[in-house]
Amino acid sequence: MKDERMENNKACVTGRITSGFSYSHEIFGERFFRADILAQRASGVADTIPLMFSEELADVEMDYSDSVVEVTGQFRSYNRKEDRKSHLELSVFVQGIRFLDGECADCENNNCICLKGFLCKAPVYRKTPLGRRICDILLAVNRPYGKADYIPCIVWGKEAVLASRLDVGSPVEVTGRIQSREYEKKLSETETEMRVAYEVSVHRLWTESM
Repeated sequence: MKDERMENNKACVTGRITSGFSYSHEIFGERFFRADILAQRASGVADTIPLMFSEELADVEMDYSDSVVEVTGQFRSYNRKEDRKSHLELSVFVQGIRFLDGECADCENNNCICLKGFLCKAPVYRKTPLGRRICDILLAVNRPYGKADYIPCIVWGKEAVLASRLDVGSPVEVTGRIQSREYEKKLSETETEMRVAYEVSVHRLWTESM
């Protein structure tokens, strides 16, 4: 029987790998490694997206830097402890990889994600100084064995207004792209640090029963 929970989180990203593998963590004797992929937008902006590889999927001793690849998998969250605080890390958990020749020219379809989940925090609605409507939502996307991934999403325009009216626990389906953005983290009164946040930029949103 097909496990529908495996269909609620699908990501496909095509781009250029920009780093070698770095060790992340180990689960039940299986080691996982991280690398980054650069995915271009049609606007010319590029998103640097973290990938999580099992050592069983790729030769982690090889340097795949500058290789153009298509990866498929799921956008997952991992709760890492940092200075006695929990820090949510996001990455594409790679389940398939295909090496490509040449450049990836199709910026419209090189970064696609579909999520089905439930709103787990109250939406935050706002407008930019230019009047653009934005709504931040956090989706809980179920995994097998009672686990879930917590994925921040940003919704635009009229669908931002729709998202702002949702209640916690509402079922939501979104399609969009994974994006990265830099922000300044205040460490103390005198210290700041530049960090990178990852989220789903939503193209379409549905609220019908799932």
